[in-house]
Amino acid sequence: MNRLADATSPYLLQHKDNPVDWWPWSDEAFAEAKRRDVPVLISVGYAACHWCHVMAHESFENEQVGALLNDNFVSIKVDREERPDVDAVYMTATQAMTGQGGWPMTVFATPDGTPFFCGTYFPRPNFVQLLQSVATAWREQREAVLGQGAAVVEAIGGAQAVGGPTAPLDAPLLDAAATKLASEYDATNGGFGGAPKFPPHMNLLFLLRHHQRTGDPRSLEITRHTAEAMARGGIYDQLAGGFARYSVDAHWTVPHFEKMLYDNALLLRVYTQLWRLTGDPLARRVARDTARFLADELHRPGQGFASALDADTEGVEGLTYAWTPTQLVEALGEEDGRFAADLFTVTDEGTFEHGMSVLRLARDVDDAAPEVRARWQQVVGRLLAARDTRPQPALDDKVVAAWNGLAITAIAEFQQVAAVYASPQDEDANLMDGVTIVTDGAMHQAAEHLATVHLVDGRLRRVSRNGKVGEPAGVLEDYGCVAEAFCALHQLTGEGRWLTLAGELLDTALAHFAAPGGAFYDTADDAERLVARPADPTDNATPSGRSALIAALVAYTALTGETRYREAAEAALGTVAPIVGQHPRFTGYAAMVGEALLSGPYEIAVATDDPTGDPLVAAARRHAPPGAVVVAGPPDQPGVPLLADRPLVDGRSAAYVCRGFVCQRPVTSVEELIAELG
Repeated sequence: MNRLADATSPYLLQHKDNPVDWWPWSDEAFAEAKRRDVPVLISVGYAACHWCHVMAHESFENEQVGALLNDNFVSIKVDREERPDVDAVYMTATQAMTGQGGWPMTVFATPDGTPFFCGTYFPRPNFVQLLQSVATAWREQREAVLGQGAAVVEAIGGAQAVGGPTAPLDAPLLDAAATKLASEYDATNGGFGGAPKFPPHMNLLFLLRHHQRTGDPRSLEITRHTAEAMARGGIYDQLAGGFARYSVDAHWTVPHFEKMLYDNALLLRVYTQLWRLTGDPLARRVARDTARFLADELHRPGQGFASALDADTEGVEGLTYAWTPTQLVEALGEEDGRFAADLFTVTDEGTFEHGMSVLRLARDVDDAAPEVRARWQQVVGRLLAARDTRPQPALDDKVVAAWNGLAITAIAEFQQVAAVYASPQDEDANLMDGVTIVTDGAMHQAAEHLATVHLVDGRLRRVSRNGKVGEPAGVLEDYGCVAEAFCALHQLTGEGRWLTLAGELLDTALAHFAAPGGAFYDTADDAERLVARPADPTDNATPSGRSALIAALVAYTALTGETRYREAAEAALGTVAPIVGQHPRFTGYAAMVGEALLSGPYEIAVATDDPTGDPLVAAARRHAPPGAVVVAGPPDQPGVPLLADRPLVDGRSAAYVCRGFVCQRPVTSVEELIAELG
């Protein structure tokens, strides 16, 4: 009997009609394996995963494979996005056994969950042979299987250990990290490393802050070049905005087409901060259109943001997105079709499969003549209308707490910068206004959804779907990302409620996730016991739980002046510091927070009766040093500690600038404020 029909996970629901007697991850599944004395197959993936779909179609939809599994195993299907703790433990085991990992992840385990054989994707003939071999080994070589499992558990226990060496995350270490990133930088194509190439959003956020603190031009140039290369490449949707998960090549041409919420949230922050610091028109456009993508494509009305758009459409990658020159002419007519083919590098040979091309922007249009920009935008609108008639990729509509936290933080920063640069003279001022309105609404709805649906009896739940919260408990990254988001929303709105909620989440995290030596586990002390308790300090596709929590602790300290949270942040950063200098590509978020601590961070309070239109507020947000917090509103506004005892000066708005809890005299002019922030 397949038991996935009532799952909240879209990924599990994709398998509800398989001939496999799937179980969701549960104690009952392992009890059944123990009762039957059979091994467990743990199959881990996610809804937008292309090769997960391939293995499902080849193997899990096959009657022969289903019979083999049902006769010899208890089969458990896991959504890695819903249960990142389970994924982390078994991914560590897979990497320990094979030297690599990925999804789908295929793990064979004993009835107590101990892994003894791990892999990823298997074509059906190989998978059938593997199932037969594992079943035979379980019956005839049980001692060897159990011994292999014990060795794997010992290996993953060491890999997830806490209490290792610590060091202060100081300026020389962050300087060394920036230097090492520069040495690994692809000066031709932007980014780091070769194919496949992932958008290095957290590294770019670190480099932007490093440039701000040190004035290092190299850090800014790496960020600008990489941001431009990605924005002109096929990894960026040239019609609707939003970034794909990664590029299969080294030059951003052909993407793996899934669009993840977390990537787009983090990249929105990159382009927003690049726009803030440089005024770059490309960064402005990409930030605007990425924010619009989040609101239009991923936001669920009255809820939060969905997790992803699928890589496949009707089982074919790129079906929605790729074009031929003939298709452009059919959609636009002969003249505009040729214009679009030239502008978007669509050729007869193609850059993708079957003579198709992924749209790339061949040249700079943001600084082009007004008539060229107008024609480009008109062509984009018509192509998007034509594309909308094609089959569309499926949506993974579950709401993940941590990723929604990342999106809320990103949109809050975008709203602040958009207000700084607002100008009625801009040719697309109305478009920008429309985007800020819809993203503001989406952001507030997502925050309310987290606060009222995901927060249950003072504890976060990891996921929800269709307004119903799921059972999986929140992990450390959920607490860190959501607390950081509530701090960002407090700064944007001046509402004390969000700061109070952030503090409650941080107190819960400190009470239930703390590990020896200042570190943190990824799961709570009262969470389900797995074969190992994960505690990964590295930033990968998303910030590690530890990095996310540190960022929230630093922001909360700056907003409240409560130093014990900063002490916890510094201790936790010390556990990551030994990795930062050696492997900065995997510690970008932690290094970004380290830059904030070195900078201060600055605490900027603007006492004003006009928090949305006061020039002092705009100047504070425009010139804020790395990681600074900015709050504006009437003096002594309830629930806003930074505005306590901060009066107007002679009836005029006043800016109070503090650094490390040491404050300068209040200033009343933009020039004085910029000088203090210099």
